[in-house]
Amino acid sequence: MYRSHNCGELNLSDINKEVTLSGWVAKVRDKGFVIWADLRDRYGITQLIFDEERTPKEIMETAKGLGREFVVQITGTVIERTSKNPNIPTGQIEVLVTAIKVLNQSLVPPFTIEDQTDGGEDIRMKYRYLDIRRNPVKENLIFRHKVAIEVRKYLSDEGFIEVETPYLIKSTPEGARDFVVPSRMNEGQFYALPQSPQTFKQLLMVGGMDKYFQIVKCFRDEDLRADRQPEFTQIDCEMAFVEQEDILNVFEGLTRHLLQEIKGVTVDSFPRMTYDDAMKKYGNDKPDIRFGMEFGELNAVAQHKEFGVFNDAELVVGIAVPGAATYTRKEIDALIDWVRRPQVGAKGMVYVKYNADGSLKSSVDKFYDSNDLAEWAKITGAKPGDLICVLSGDANKTRTQLSALRMELATRLGLRKNNEFAPLWVIDFPLLELDEETGHYHAMHHPFTSPKPGQLALLDTDPGAVKANAYDLVLNGNEIGGGSIRIHDTDMQATMFKHLGFSPEEAKAQFGFLMEAFKYGAPPHGGLAFGLDRLVAILGGQETIRDFIAFPKNNSGRDVMIDAPSPIDEEQLKELNLKLNISL
Repeated sequence: MYRSHNCGELNLSDINKEVTLSGWVAKVRDKGFVIWADLRDRYGITQLIFDEERTPKEIMETAKGLGREFVVQITGTVIERTSKNPNIPTGQIEVLVTAIKVLNQSLVPPFTIEDQTDGGEDIRMKYRYLDIRRNPVKENLIFRHKVAIEVRKYLSDEGFIEVETPYLIKSTPEGARDFVVPSRMNEGQFYALPQSPQTFKQLLMVGGMDKYFQIVKCFRDEDLRADRQPEFTQIDCEMAFVEQEDILNVFEGLTRHLLQEIKGVTVDSFPRMTYDDAMKKYGNDKPDIRFGMEFGELNAVAQHKEFGVFNDAELVVGIAVPGAATYTRKEIDALIDWVRRPQVGAKGMVYVKYNADGSLKSSVDKFYDSNDLAEWAKITGAKPGDLICVLSGDANKTRTQLSALRMELATRLGLRKNNEFAPLWVIDFPLLELDEETGHYHAMHHPFTSPKPGQLALLDTDPGAVKANAYDLVLNGNEIGGGSIRIHDTDMQATMFKHLGFSPEEAKAQFGFLMEAFKYGAPPHGGLAFGLDRLVAILGGQETIRDFIAFPKNNSGRDVMIDAPSPIDEEQLKELNLKLNISL
């Protein structure tokens, strides 16, 4: 056998035991007459000792030739360490080596394989298999495994059945671009990789599998950010014979279970907020409610006072920043520069210092007196010691800009604590969104989302006012899950396709299989999908999902380790009946 124990389990109770260990050489310290080596595997580190008095000469020679990341097997006796290391579980013992075998040598790695490494992100992505040996990456992957196990445990106990759905499917318009796969057997035709298993899980409901889940890979060919990957993992769920309340209760339960089992945190409250309120109070549909700074709309008290910037604005809105009245002019100017960045896009910022003595001093004192500013403070909820930050302009853009500023200030003030968890349901989304460029409506979620009961008739008269029977679960300012009650009636689904601009022929070509299935007794059904990558990252105290994926892509969608995507040879292109048409 290669090992009797792993490198993280030996302690004083094992003194005088003969053990066999295998792993990677993390570090060697050669003092001439004595050599220490740290042997690492995924469980931990055990210190090995070789010395001239107790170690055979040939073994000492082998030890002197050890390099970093050599793979070795040793046999030896557990002894008590003279100089103990309280920072590791095996720090009270070491193994006096009596036999050693080099299983494989190693080149010198391109970066140090330690918790605090000298390797930059690019080089670590290229050698990801080496990066995985480092504790932070290894522990993130183990943490992800624990979350997935708890998800499966909870859903299985709730009566859900895990069913695998196909990866090679039909391309359908779901919002993002599809990754397409040419078919060799069917010339000129293509599969698509699924953006989600949406239609298949609905078909499973028609098939009578009334509680389905799947931890599944999904694919979207879209622009990337720190929290996006071209391939990502969903906890995909669907239930039959349910209403919205049933689904919210089940997945509140899942979230509570994960927070308790993974983090030891008990969460009692899952507040609910409409989409309209979220946009009005926080400027986005996934607000972080761990802290305040709710928006205060100031049009009624800030306009018509000779200040043209506000008078010309569709919206004047502010937030009270706790304890920031002490900011210097230099610090405030830096904030103004921050909101003017192209990524935010504001033209400027008005501010009011609500001093500790109760006085109010603003950057627009020429236009507003202390009574006016006191109204601003009342509406924004400002208290003595706070700083009121005010933006103005087009309503939608201004809310987005102030939302960005709110989050930035909360980060700077340390209000976004990784050990605090504040879940929130956002409900009553618009069913449709207007594309300002084309003037056409498209589904805010997907074309299978049901309108709220009693609102179907509004599609013909005021489509923008129709609310969706949809819901998102937000955790700490991140959407971790979303879903809806689905349309299960053929006529209603046809009406929805019509309002999305599909002709009957186009709807049949794209979704005829689903419409046909609905004719054979589709039950009322709905579901939800959690983003596993994002959920794991938030539970792990981070917001970058790449740190919790074994082999992630970079910001350009490339796998720099295996150099993908890459060209394929002419013979493969011929087999697929494809021709490259590259214009230089």
